[in-house]
Amino acid sequence: MGNKNKTISFRVNEDAFETLRDIAEERDISLSAVFRDYVDTLVAHDGQVRVVPEAELESMGEGSESFPPKIEVPKSFVREHERLELEADHLREQLEEHKRYVNYLRERLEDGDDDDVIQLEDLDGEPDEPSFRLG
Repeated sequence: MGNKNKTISFRVNEDAFETLRDIAEERDISLSAVFRDYVDTLVAHDGQVRVVPEAELESMGEGSESFPPKIEVPKSFVREHERLELEADHLREQLEEHKRYVNYLRERLEDGDDDDVIQLEDLDGEPDEPSFRLG
């Protein structure tokens, strides 16, 4: 098919808009290009982007923690997460199977004869039928 460009629109307050326009003028690019650059950076880094002022960026030395922060996750946590994902997939499959069965029963009820259906109200009025009591 090929890549088709999509349009994203959103609202910002007037101050933010003015700031974005100033950024675009400083770079001598269009306001749309500012957003395209940001989106390209966001996609390239899998959503792990942080915008910081240049002054703060220069003050961040080699000794500071990197962005995005990295943490060590225990294997048991990862295994439990994978187990829960598998269980969720299994439950989704069961739900789909149940929906198919319900639809099958509905179709059978709509298409079938009414002779197979016995209404409980009809059974109450039969005097010659023996009555049973559970207890």
